[in-house]
Amino acid sequence: MTLAIDVHGLNKSFGDKHVVKDVSIQVEQGRVTGFLGPNGSGKTTTMRMLCGLLTPDSGEGTCLGLDIRKDQRRIKRATGYMTQKFSLYEDLTIEENLQFVARIYGMGDRRRRVAEALDRLGLTGRKGQVAGALSGGWKQRLALAAAVLHDPRLLLLDEPTAGVDPKARREFWDEIHQLAGQGLTVLVSTHYMDEAERCHDIAYIAYGALIARGTVAELIEQSGLTTFRAEGEGADRLAADLAHRPGVEMAAPFGSALHVSGTDRAALEVAIAPYRRPPFAWTEIDPTIEDVFIHLMDRSSDNYP
Repeated sequence: MTLAIDVHGLNKSFGDKHVVKDVSIQVEQGRVTGFLGPNGSGKTTTMRMLCGLLTPDSGEGTCLGLDIRKDQRRIKRATGYMTQKFSLYEDLTIEENLQFVARIYGMGDRRRRVAEALDRLGLTGRKGQVAGALSGGWKQRLALAAAVLHDPRLLLLDEPTAGVDPKARREFWDEIHQLAGQGLTVLVSTHYMDEAERCHDIAYIAYGALIARGTVAELIEQSGLTTFRAEGEGADRLAADLAHRPGVEMAAPFGSALHVSGTDRAALEVAIAPYRRPPFAWTEIDPTIEDVFIHLMDRSSDNYP
């Protein structure tokens, strides 16, 4: 196993806010790793420390075999970083933006390289269109083309599909897996559970601390959750009644159904017993990854007062 990322004990504070707390993470080369957690949990700060944009207050490790403290410049050149907010020039065309990026990296044979990037991401027919006039999905494609134009070995994606329609999201993820199949390592932050399930593995960070790591199946198993699903007219409205009963750690509507979860099976069964009557039908199900993330979030303490 070759590790693209191998860092230990990363810490970062801004003023009195301890944003990243002793984070250690290893990512294997060629993997797509999902980086999940509530807003304000330190995902973006951690990514910026990995790619050399921020220096950790403490901690050490390597990224692409390079020291994250001593080799920041070399790490930056070998990394593609797609920010959450579209950060290219909106008054330039698609092609002009990519030409600009190629010049920044000092790339040779820029015309051919840009043409290949345009073709790979289906942008050739729109290359003369001004970036500011693009829809969210096309801006996303342009941003990805710019991030991989210099053939990086590591790709960091910060909530890349926020506000993008489902078809564009699916096409984006198909492209990500093609890139990973060619040996590119991808670390992607997302709030979409279907996207988490498309990752090879997941790292979950809550308010600065890394609290879960593994595949979707491993995280579900490690959670220790028992989950029951209630169906029937008004089942989703039971959430308020059940949420504070002993043994219930999560009661969340899923459409017209309800998922009720807890780690104490006996207490959970006692909690739902009064509701095991018509019109409600209860079945025990495997917890979903969303059940697990809600469970993890509820057990985490917000570091922002």
